[in-house]
Amino acid sequence: MDELLTFLVKALVSDAESVQVEKTESENEIVFRVTVAENDIGKVIGKNGKTASSLRNIMRSVAAKEHKKVFVKFED
Repeated sequence: MDELLTFLVKALVSDAESVQVEKTESENEIVFRVTVAENDIGKVIGKNGKTASSLRNIMRSVAAKEHKKVFVKFED
């Protein structure tokens, strides 16, 4: 699942080398912390947060198979 998120974020940004995804997993939830270059944070969040919302929806759909909640947090 973290490979999917990394792939999607790297496709959006111009500095793919700076993308880092940290995963924290507990019994019934997964938290992803996505770090990108400062000038790429706007590309990942998108206008009115639509890109970030779409990424979160994709990850929730994948996590539904495992019956877990997913949270994706973006940092620069």
